[in-house]
Amino acid sequence: MADGAILQNILNFGPVFLLIAARALAMIETAPLLSSDAIPQVAKISLAGFAAFAVLPNAGVFAAELTAAGAAGVSGVGAVTLPGSGVLSDLRYEPFGLRFLLLLVGEGIIGIIIGFYLTLIFATFSTAGQFFSLQMGLGASETFDPLAQIENPLMGQYFNLVSMLVFLVIGGFRELFLGGFGRSIQSINFAMLVEGRDHVIGMMASGLAKLFLDAMVISLPILGTLFLTSLSTGLISKAAPQINILSEGFPIAILAAYLLLFATLPFLVETFAHVMEDGFANIQRLYTQIGQQIGGGL
Repeated sequence: MADGAILQNILNFGPVFLLIAARALAMIETAPLLSSDAIPQVAKISLAGFAAFAVLPNAGVFAAELTAAGAAGVSGVGAVTLPGSGVLSDLRYEPFGLRFLLLLVGEGIIGIIIGFYLTLIFATFSTAGQFFSLQMGLGASETFDPLAQIENPLMGQYFNLVSMLVFLVIGGFRELFLGGFGRSIQSINFAMLVEGRDHVIGMMASGLAKLFLDAMVISLPILGTLFLTSLSTGLISKAAPQINILSEGFPIAILAAYLLLFATLPFLVETFAHVMEDGFANIQRLYTQIGQQIGGGL
């Protein structure tokens, strides 16, 4: 009985459900962890469908209202509220039409933007590990990283693993689906995204700049220590050429880096959590800037 009611609810709002599911699937296909090839495609599609059904009652920007055609007794199901004008367009969610196809592509773009911005956040930690891998002597240790889906040095993979655990601890998936995806369904549609494209471009540009800044801040203590280690071994080799200190430089650098990582790991975890929370806050800020105001949570 409950399954029949759920299916009937999906069928009654089929076009809107497809639009929301397209946004969810695009986000899942581009977001870190969820986009991994280790996850079956069927599971991703099922998760997108479940997420779309869960937020369907809260889809404020897809609210069914009467258009001008409604005055003649025809319900304008799925009318889109044009941002800034306060009037309703006669654009209706008619399946298998060109306008519906364009809306479907637009919803996919919104999902890609959410997932890609989260990818920028995770790229911060991988970049931080790459900054000092060469100085440690592990620059040639690049292997395929299943989390980042790229060739990554050993330290980049280690930071990716730590960031994944931090993401789980702080409730990252809850923030992604409730704060990132769910709030976007409540506040923005593709028309609003096009009108507020300057804010979107600004968020992406600032996110890319913040990626390198945060990566440098995270790696600076280890990078500076390795620089001082290399400088010290170079001065010793110049002062006493008979001591082949450079041959022992790599073990010394690796040992110093590992000791520093062990000592600073609690601070690194706190920094990782702060970077992720700041990224989610930036997404919420974008919704506030270009979307309609909402109150409360899902």
